[in-house]
Amino acid sequence: MTALAAPPGTARTGTTVALTVIAGTVMIPLDVTVVAVALARLAEETGASLPVIQWVSTGYTLALATVIPAAAWAIARYGARSVFLAAIAVFTIGSALVATAWDAPSLIGFRILQGLGGGFVMPAAMTLALRSAPPAERGRVMSLLGLPILVGPVLGPPLGGWLLDSLSWRWIFLVNLPIGLVALWLGRRNLPVLPGDRAARLDRTGLLLLAPAMALLVLGTSLAEGSLVEARVLLPIGVGLVLLATFARHALRHTAPLLKVRLLGLRATGGGALLMVLFAGAYFSTLVLVPLYFQVARGESATTTGLLMVPQAVLAGISIQVAGRLIDRVPPVRVIATGITLAVIGYGGFALQLAGEASYTTLVPFLALGTTGAGATMLPTITQATRDLDDVDIPSGSTIINVLNQLATSVTTAAVTVVLASTGSVRDAFWLPLAMMTAALVVALTVLRPRGVRVPGTPR
Repeated sequence: MTALAAPPGTARTGTTVALTVIAGTVMIPLDVTVVAVALARLAEETGASLPVIQWVSTGYTLALATVIPAAAWAIARYGARSVFLAAIAVFTIGSALVATAWDAPSLIGFRILQGLGGGFVMPAAMTLALRSAPPAERGRVMSLLGLPILVGPVLGPPLGGWLLDSLSWRWIFLVNLPIGLVALWLGRRNLPVLPGDRAARLDRTGLLLLAPAMALLVLGTSLAEGSLVEARVLLPIGVGLVLLATFARHALRHTAPLLKVRLLGLRATGGGALLMVLFAGAYFSTLVLVPLYFQVARGESATTTGLLMVPQAVLAGISIQVAGRLIDRVPPVRVIATGITLAVIGYGGFALQLAGEASYTTLVPFLALGTTGAGATMLPTITQATRDLDDVDIPSGSTIINVLNQLATSVTTAAVTVVLASTGSVRDAFWLPLAMMTAALVVALTVLRPRGVRVPGTPR
């Protein structure tokens, strides 16, 4: 693959672009976790049952998952800058409308609009960030972009708890308005114009296969409560898997597929994608289990639970920055394997203490160690998977990573929820993400192990 020489001032441009898109991407993970904290209050305020109000989250996730597959084509046709700005505008307008919702159906409908915008944000942001820097500098740029992805979900609960306790549920969505407006202003000012190709044709067959596949897989996993072996769960998941396999077959044969599945045949991209499926699914499922433990088993409030998770956010942010710079200088597998090892030790140490009334002075440090490891793993892995792609392949590469992350997170979260419902034990539910993290370490040490000396910016 070709590696473009870095033009003068590229480092500054890459940093500016990354910081600019952060202003928009920070809303997405924050919004998901803040809303999760507010579901009980939303049910009370609207008079809807919890199963109905759960669609405030499920409808958003379904919309987001459904549109992600179209992101690569939209970016290729209209340009990453235009797609990013349009997506932020839709998400911000959706936030304003949700804040004005008058009942559960309007709340759910406006959340779906939010999801339609949110699905395009991360692929466009990753494309802008990756194309703003040469391959040898992409670790540093992606480390900045990774802050909202890892830190946002940890800071969401304390923010949501404070807004609910001090103001009202409407402010959970109103806070997105100033953030969105600032993101649009900065984006129009700072983001480079990456011209689109108006001749880029939409692979309609691919979209008609992949979009419903994503929706059905997310729907099936979201319906899993006490068991995965139920018709309402197995039917959408089964049909989704058939559509997904059919899409992969179609994409491998099509000259201009919706997503270039062949990129997964590249060792760095395919290996990085597999590692992300294992680790991202595991990590984000822990973000469900930990707050549940503090709130249900220990009886803490949403605000206190969020404050207990703040040290994780701080250390994750630090480790992302350190790891992002290290992978531009040393073999990435060393950083990634170290990060996974720290995560396994941290979350394993936390889980082992859940049998009794463990002290927060030991629980919180282990959690912080686990999140530190996650910070040193996820963004370096995404960088490893996409660093050496040609510019024309970056939209497909970044979209594939987002598609797989969404599926992995949905499936693993559903699985740990089922284990938790059947055993009633957070400790037992933790063994699944720990096993997945251990499998990710094996992938890192085998598939991503360097085969000789590599010059940064050259193909793996």
